Amino acid sequence: MPKRQKTPQQLTTAQQLSSIIKSARDIMRKDKGLNGDLDRLPMLTWILFLKLLDDSELMREERAKLAGVRLRPTIAEPYRWRDWAAREEGITGDDLKEFINNEKTDKLDGTERPGLFAYLRTLQGDDAHDPRRTIAAVFKDITNRMQSGHLLRDVINKVNGIHFNSSEEMHTLSRLYESLLKEMRDAAGDSGEFYTPRAVVRFMVEVIDPRLGETVLDPACGTAGFLVEAYQHLEKQCRKAEHRRTLQQSSILGGEAKPLPFMLAQMNLLLHGLEAPQINPGNSLTEKLSDIGDKDRVDVVLTNPPFGGEEERGVLNNFPADKQTAETALLFMQLIMRKLRRKPKPGRAAVIVPDGFLFGEGVAGRVKEELLTQFNLHTIVRLPKGVFAPYTGIQSNLLFFDRSGKTKDLWFYEMPLPVGRKNYSKTAPLQYEEFADCLAWWRNREENDRAWRIDFAAKYKQARAEAEPHWEAAQAAEAKAKELARTAKEIADEIGRLKKPEIALLKNSDEAQRNQKEVERLEVKRLGLLNQEAEERERAKQEQAAGDAIYWPIFNLDIKNPAAKDDFEHLPPEQLADDILRKEQRIAELMAEIKQMLAGGDNEAMSAR
Repeated sequence: MPKRQKTPQQLTTAQQLSSIIKSARDIMRKDKGLNGDLDRLPMLTWILFLKLLDDSELMREERAKLAGVRLRPTIAEPYRWRDWAAREEGITGDDLKEFINNEKTDKLDGTERPGLFAYLRTLQGDDAHDPRRTIAAVFKDITNRMQSGHLLRDVINKVNGIHFNSSEEMHTLSRLYESLLKEMRDAAGDSGEFYTPRAVVRFMVEVIDPRLGETVLDPACGTAGFLVEAYQHLEKQCRKAEHRRTLQQSSILGGEAKPLPFMLAQMNLLLHGLEAPQINPGNSLTEKLSDIGDKDRVDVVLTNPPFGGEEERGVLNNFPADKQTAETALLFMQLIMRKLRRKPKPGRAAVIVPDGFLFGEGVAGRVKEELLTQFNLHTIVRLPKGVFAPYTGIQSNLLFFDRSGKTKDLWFYEMPLPVGRKNYSKTAPLQYEEFADCLAWWRNREENDRAWRIDFAAKYKQARAEAEPHWEAAQAAEAKAKELARTAKEIADEIGRLKKPEIALLKNSDEAQRNQKEVERLEVKRLGLLNQEAEERERAKQEQAAGDAIYWPIFNLDIKNPAAKDDFEHLPPEQLADDILRKEQRIAELMAEIKQMLAGGDNEAMSAR
């Protein structure tokens, strides 16, 4: 009897995949437990996630069978997709909800066992690459929000039509998923995270150019936009199986504290081909800065840390006392600097920061001092207005630095808005092609209307030379003040001794009178010393302030393009007020002239009559 041939799997076209996703979302719209895309996309994601896992597992089983090796299943029966979801007429309605939601259930075959989510949350992996750890982390905070088990079954049946064992379908679905993420970002509006525009991500990865064998980290990865782009950049460099192993096992690292972006990041990376994403489901800032050693460092950091967030007191204690702040972006900058590898090849970073970081003082100034004096901050790309519109109007900048030494030359490049545009919008965002001039300049740098250079090393040297005499004077004044305070205290002690009862009671005696005079003399002397101490402290304060006024302004990186015309909106308030006043005065003069002319005309007319 001839051997029966296996029927080849029929691929789903891009159009059919799009139709499947649309149908699944339409079904979810009928469910009363879901409100908008912010609810629907997470639901769809965990369903897709379980189908993807089972398709991947089937391929592993096939390979293990051919190799004659035994395979430990990632997910045990009856929790695999094929066990409870693959049959269209399988478990549904309230039984399906109970199987998924409850801690304990007997709805599959009458045997009481943990429910699906309860089981998945308890999976334990052997190491960081074990997918069980990823699954447990993904389902740690996931809940099924659909109220109708019948509608949920309809969605599952739709997802059954997707074949994750086809690279073509995975590629198509990864692009579809990215569009879903964008829709979700749009739906989040002002309350959502500021997900980085794809064009900005692509530009940053292109110029930082991660190489195969290097480790890329995004400590606040959101939905993994930077990591996906870095993965694709590295994938182009793979030529053999060993390269792919390196890419899969030791190239991409992330951290994301919020459960929903964490799950979306996992799905995003899985769909793009990373088999076991290493995303830490916790706050990257909980790592004590001083505990980070060489083994924890990476070659490349690409990130858009959250602006304006606030961290709890316990987190702040992980940072140096003089650099503790509620501003999350500043804490992330310190973490990024600490995470960069020192040798053999210095690590490099590309980070998005708001304008406030450039001109910030206090802790921001001290963080920038470290950045410029211990790292090579070589480029700042100033993005045009509205790149993150309409979610935030905060103007942003791209910082590029490495650990090759202290900053010498600092280049600025100002990205213009396209001709005729005043802003970007949700429907007309920044395009990658707009970086073309910047990319060309990046490889062959010269000053022009958009690019200018600051000799920071010279600026730093001059500021130190001018500030240090003031600081030395401040130290000398402070030392003198301390000496005066010490002497004043010694006199105070002597006065106290002379006022003791056994001496003070010697009234009317010569010794008592001498004591009294001595006490009065010493009081005068002590007051004089205290006055001198106050003067020295004030002098120390003024000298310190004079030195600081010279030194700290060099860390203000909000440096305008010298070739640009003054922007009226960016003039200082005093200058704006003067400008308005001048215009009003000119208008008044013109009105007076017009009035005079009209009056003259009337007189002439009267004369003519």
